[in-house]
Amino acid sequence: MGKMRGVTLLGDWDPKAEFKLGSKDIDKKQTYSGSKVWRNPKIEILDHEIPEPGPEEVLIEVKACGICGSDVHMAQPDDDGYIFYPGLTGFPAILGHEFSGVVVKAGPEAISKRTNRPFTPGEPVTAEEMLWCGQCKPCADGYPNHCEQLDELGFNIHGAFTKYVVVPSRVVWSLEPLKRRYSGEELFLAGSLVEPTSVAYNAVIERGGGIRPGDNVVICGGGPIGVAACAILKRMGAARVILSEPMKERAELGKKLGADYLIDPTKEDFATRVLELTDGMGASLFLEATGLPTIVYPGIEQVIWEGRTLNSTVVVVARADAKMPVTGEVLQVRRAQIVGAQGHSGHGTFPRVIESMADGMDMTPMITKKITLEEVPENIVELRTNRTDCKISCIMK
Repeated sequence: MGKMRGVTLLGDWDPKAEFKLGSKDIDKKQTYSGSKVWRNPKIEILDHEIPEPGPEEVLIEVKACGICGSDVHMAQPDDDGYIFYPGLTGFPAILGHEFSGVVVKAGPEAISKRTNRPFTPGEPVTAEEMLWCGQCKPCADGYPNHCEQLDELGFNIHGAFTKYVVVPSRVVWSLEPLKRRYSGEELFLAGSLVEPTSVAYNAVIERGGGIRPGDNVVICGGGPIGVAACAILKRMGAARVILSEPMKERAELGKKLGADYLIDPTKEDFATRVLELTDGMGASLFLEATGLPTIVYPGIEQVIWEGRTLNSTVVVVARADAKMPVTGEVLQVRRAQIVGAQGHSGHGTFPRVIESMADGMDMTPMITKKITLEEVPENIVELRTNRTDCKISCIMK
């Protein structure tokens, strides 16, 4: 079918001394411990063959794709040249997984979940980033985001910073409901936000257990996942949504999307301020979305200990190698718990997010900059140090 240009990440397979090849790793190709293996990352825009869909696959023409923090960390070397990202990675791979587009072609066995019929060419769609197998025990148990044969778009197989991408039909979701509120370019920009919003949904609803209307919640970190969580929890009926974020631009965006109060932890004491804002009650739900657990968690723990709310849940959604400094006594006495959240697949996160967005949960203010495909590499690098923008989206022409 010809060639297409793709933002491609390359790296050197150079395992650290302590690394051991796991049962799901493939020597010199992919690993579930990226930061222990891949070195000297390099982003290039390269030519690739336009893929052809298999019997149960869908070929999608990409219309919009956002830069994720994972893209930044996969392409960011530490002082020894190893990538920051600790998870599943396999290079070379075209980056990009927060995307939307239109159906170009579908295999004969590819069926739309929305209509239970074959996909329609031109239909607006998005897709899950986590390509689960549907056959292993985690998938059978209803946890496809923990699939034992997991592939991830833009991590170990080709993603969406390109013209076309092929994905299994089982992870493709129609964006037709969004037409109730969006059209043209805005439809696809909104569609590209379904994936990161679903990560937040999975964290605070599926893993965190949600809240009761009138509960207090605290979000640590005003990146895309954090501000999306503000919108979701306010929609659920949270009394006070408190966002802790030092970057003014991101904090204000969080307020626009649902945060009631802002805390700058570099200028005021986090725990003291949360307790003041909640009249000493604390919060039912905390989201750790900073990736800095050694810095953030002690403050969360102090609120749990000194506050009057029992059964608090701390959800860890940001990826980090660092260990959390946990005091078991606090969890025991205050009946608190810490849970981890990975990805988004399963339990209907995508369709619920799409319907919420179609019903008025507008996430598009999250997009603070629009770029072209050629500008993606430089913007990924810039995001290492410049966090002014919340979500940078590439518009495909």
